[in-house]
Amino acid sequence: MSIDPKPNRQPEIGAFFQRDRSWHPPAFTPGYKTSVLRSPQKALLSLDNTISEITGPVFGHDMLGELDNDLIHNFAKPGESAIGERIIVYGRVLDERGKGVPGALLEFWQANAGGRYRHKKEGYIAALDPNFGGCGRTITDEDGSYAFRSIKPGPYPWPNGVNDWRPAHIHFSVFGHGFAQRLITQMYFEGDPLIWLCPIVRTIPDRAAVETLIAALDMQATIPMDARAYKFDIVLRGRRSSVFENRLEGN
Repeated sequence: MSIDPKPNRQPEIGAFFQRDRSWHPPAFTPGYKTSVLRSPQKALLSLDNTISEITGPVFGHDMLGELDNDLIHNFAKPGESAIGERIIVYGRVLDERGKGVPGALLEFWQANAGGRYRHKKEGYIAALDPNFGGCGRTITDEDGSYAFRSIKPGPYPWPNGVNDWRPAHIHFSVFGHGFAQRLITQMYFEGDPLIWLCPIVRTIPDRAAVETLIAALDMQATIPMDARAYKFDIVLRGRRSSVFENRLEGN
């Protein structure tokens, strides 16, 4: 685990660690225009999950294909590959104490090297790559580790402000051991100056929280003459939890 970015906070005790709500963005952030209509208009209610929601069924765990974790080839024609900077993304899914979470289904999706998604409503003028589908999945192993291959996505403009651009990023969905146990987040790339200009990123009030969403370049894990590697760990809950866009206060 990394060094606690807020060492003066109270020590963690009990079965679950207290969420630090200041670590996550507020629901209403006018600089991110779509949050204006999405944010709750009334006081929040806390509802417990039912047994059926937290125990199953789990979708997709037994449906993995041979190339599901290889976005370079899983949509490509035989003998061809996706265009772009070849990368490996790896890391671990961890609980609040740094213990790996086995059997978690990870889904990931992204734009192509030019910054365009394969979606019928995509409006960006960048070209599609006929050999790149932009999505994949994998399951964490016994110590919570995962890995997949892809190309580095490009940045793209979006109609939020006059000239707003999304930094290069990969979306992650994390399924637990029940259908309702799903969290969604985004991974950014070390050294990208657009991270700190992005209106979505700027909704996160703590710079240290943003930095947990930035994958570190790991030259020791590269494949020479093939692909660079980026390390990205996901912490599911507790005061160091990753920022999840579908559950802003953590898991």
